[in-house]
Amino acid sequence: MARRPEPRPAAPLERELMALGWYHDNLTRHAAEALLLSNGKDGSYLLRKSNEREDLYSLSVRGKDSVKHFHVEYTGTSLKFGFNEFSSLKEMVMHFANQPLIGSETGNLIVLKHPYPRQVEEPSIYESVRVHTAMQTGRTESDLVPNAPSLGTKEGYLVKQGKIVKNWKTRWFTLHRNELKYFKDQTATEPIRALDLTECSAVQFDYSQERVNCFCLVFPLRTYYLCAKTGIEADEWIKILRWKLSQIRKQLEERNDTLSS
Repeated sequence: MARRPEPRPAAPLERELMALGWYHDNLTRHAAEALLLSNGKDGSYLLRKSNEREDLYSLSVRGKDSVKHFHVEYTGTSLKFGFNEFSSLKEMVMHFANQPLIGSETGNLIVLKHPYPRQVEEPSIYESVRVHTAMQTGRTESDLVPNAPSLGTKEGYLVKQGKIVKNWKTRWFTLHRNELKYFKDQTATEPIRALDLTECSAVQFDYSQERVNCFCLVFPLRTYYLCAKTGIEADEWIKILRWKLSQIRKQLEERNDTLSS
């Protein structure tokens, strides 16, 4: 028996979706998690295409320190979300506005508070990092999705200059939230040091070293000198670290404004 083709979104629905400010057309599950965990807050949410089927979408919602994904199915004439069925996208959006509570598989309720806008600057950082990795390994971007980091992170080997003896050693670096840790190698479980990025004042290329592809992180008591394998990789580290610093400053300004008001 011939398999029935999966329904494809009709043109009017596609236009409605693109008009929705918090619809992210080609955002992957892992990139959605990266954005919501790194730059969102509890209750931040967005709608995106699902990676599973052409007729599925996913509502990605941040609750505390995790992101939950809920299926939205397009039947060709309606949108199904859990036990609810909506005749139009507008009706579904109105439902979320009036009943912003979603039950997760753990039984906890998640409140939809903050739609995450499509027009943001950081997706290019995460997507370019992953696409570049795909090009380096000869695999496609989709091959990398199962192994992609699920948080707003970056990791990899960098060469670091010692503090006292100015020799260079290869170390494994991980960036998670506002912490940059480095380990003896990728298999080590305990970091040699964890750098608090809230204390970092600048990240920039460094041309004072004999090595190439170097950059530095400026802290009050020490400047860390690091080198990447390629200029592209160094640029990726600098971009994401600078973005982290900008988010830290923004959060600090918001906190100060709240305290002074």
